Parts: sequence; C-alpha cells; structure tokens
Amino acid sequence: MVDKMDSGVTPRRDSQGAGEDAVAPLCRRVIVSGRVQGVGFRQAARGVAERRGVAGWVRNRRDGRVEAVLEGPPGEVVALIEWFRHGPPMAKVSEVEVFEESPGPLSGFRIAPTA
Repeated sequence: MVDKMDSGVTPRRDSQGAGEDAVAPLCRRVIVSGRVQGVGFRQAARGVAERRGVAGWVRNRRDGRVEAVLEGPPGEVVALIEWFRHGPPMAKVSEVEVFEESPGPLSGFRIAPTA
C-alpha cells in the first residue's frame, strides 16, 4: 500500500473564542485507490465517520477511486484516515492519498453523488 502523505496532524490551537484548550478541527481530503467500489466502502465509511463524530462526505469517482473530505477533532480524523487504509472487509486498498484542506463549516456525514 502506498501512502502519499502522512495524516499531517499537528493540532493548532484555536484562538478564536473557544478557549485555550480548544483544538481547531482538522480537515483532510482522502483519495483511495484499489478495489474500493462495489464493496460497501462509502456506506461503511459513513458509519465509521458518524461514530467518530467526523463531518464531511464520501463519493465514488468515475476513475474507480473513492474520495472523501473529513473534518473534525484531529484524533478522530486521523483514526478515520487509518480506517481508509484498509476499508471494509471486501475492499482491497492499494493507495491512499491525503491532502490538507482548510476547515469549513461541515456538519453531518453524507454519501455524495459520483463525480
């Protein structure tokens, strides 16, 4: 399995009114290659994200990969990225690419249309 970027977690403190101990949300775009379509990857990812309190979306791509945007507490986003490295039982992940994104006002986790 190839990993294009480590999850890049250096939590930054949020100085915008949340208090000294608040940690700013982490946002990452993840693109997963391998046998990741037709194996329940998106549904499983949504379930894991919801249990971990991670917001965002997941979708199939026309090129056969799965793409997701994940936003939430740094430790939970990193744990979800680790889950993406193997996926559900029928998946066979060959590559995971992780890109830093700017946090946005995401809420909930949805399965988005194929793009």
